[in-house]
Amino acid sequence: MNMSLDEMAGCLAELGHPTRLQILRYLVKSGHAGAAVGDIQEALGIPGSTLSHHLSRMVKVGLVEQVRESRTLHCFPRFEVIESIANFLMEECCVNEACAIDTDDDTSTAR
Repeated sequence: MNMSLDEMAGCLAELGHPTRLQILRYLVKSGHAGAAVGDIQEALGIPGSTLSHHLSRMVKVGLVEQVRESRTLHCFPRFEVIESIANFLMEECCVNEACAIDTDDDTSTAR
């Protein structure tokens, strides 16, 4: 999934709030089955109106998807977005480190 720098920044900004980070971690633990809003509220002890506010912000930037089934609203983590964020943060990891050649055994080692 290709995200623009602005989209990436928007997701990271939303995850900068401790409650939203806590919600996303709970949803990730729930896996592809997701979790009902009521279950999230009970597990994390977040008031309903507060939870609704945080979830709507996470839905807006694409971190969470919501599906209504009858009277229950289910939330699902968007793993492809979460993976894109992790990849973006790590894709250039250590590229500015110089590699030194160890001439004793002809192997390269990063410092």
